[in-house]
Amino acid sequence: MRERPSASLILLDPAAPALMFYFVPDRGMLAGQRHWATPGGGLDTGESPQMAARRELLEETGFDLPISVALDTRVNFFTLQSGEKIRAEETYFAAFAPHDRLNFSLWNAQERRIMQAHRWWGVEDLAKTSETFFPETMADLIIRARALRP
Repeated sequence: MRERPSASLILLDPAAPALMFYFVPDRGMLAGQRHWATPGGGLDTGESPQMAARRELLEETGFDLPISVALDTRVNFFTLQSGEKIRAEETYFAAFAPHDRLNFSLWNAQERRIMQAHRWWGVEDLAKTSETFFPETMADLIIRARALRP
């Protein structure tokens, strides 16, 4: 079983909602499964989860910010269309944006293709939506991240 470690961020703006991107995958195991998810991605060779979180934050939002200690770690198992089994371990961190304006200039071609929108979500918004979002524990992670705000 292939391991896929990754790092994700609960990025809070000054009013405390958290950033999520709307993904519209057009190929691979999630093709056609539209969903909202936090900034983040896989670890590069030699990276720690915290290093990857900071790199992904810069690449996806333009923010170069300090990252918190780990808020949570989740393990998911899935099977690719090829039949390959994956064990994905995702570590969540918090960061605090000075404002809600994002810079997408560092996005790669895949991000430009599948990340169709962004939104700052509050806990109340998540409770009311019928949209699919990951992680399912997002509201709890927002509350935990707020407690770390400097």
